[in-house]
Amino acid sequence: MSARILDGESFASRLHRETSVRVDKLKSRGITPGLVFIRVGEDPASRAYVSRKEKRAQEAGINSRTLVLPESTLLPALLGEIDTLNADPKVHGILIQSPLPASLPNDLVYARVSPAKDVDGFHPVNFGKLLLGDPTGFLPCTPAGILEILRLGEIPTSG
Repeated sequence: MSARILDGESFASRLHRETSVRVDKLKSRGITPGLVFIRVGEDPASRAYVSRKEKRAQEAGINSRTLVLPESTLLPALLGEIDTLNADPKVHGILIQSPLPASLPNDLVYARVSPAKDVDGFHPVNFGKLLLGDPTGFLPCTPAGILEILRLGEIPTSG
């Protein structure tokens, strides 16, 4: 098999267009997708990454925002914020930006996000579905992105 160069920029543009079309269809049914990024602390790489993700979501027509909490945030306060977002019918997806401060246990934080809103696929229910091959859960973003690149590049997979 020979090597093949994939044009990631053109794939990203195509995915962005496809996402915009899907968002428009939802909006025509009276549904405006809502996405909230939660960032705890001021890690420069996390700030830049979340900013790019939020901008791209907004460009696609998604109502997105970032909830920024201080590095000193205690677990009960963060879990309370997640509970509020879980209960908000205008929020359809929640992404917890990592890394979290060392004082916040990842497992408890990810498990608090409703599986139906866990678009990162880190909730134990979604992770279990992934392990069992159940397509009804969310895939973590990086592997989902890789699968999309393979799909757009028309690269067959097996195994």
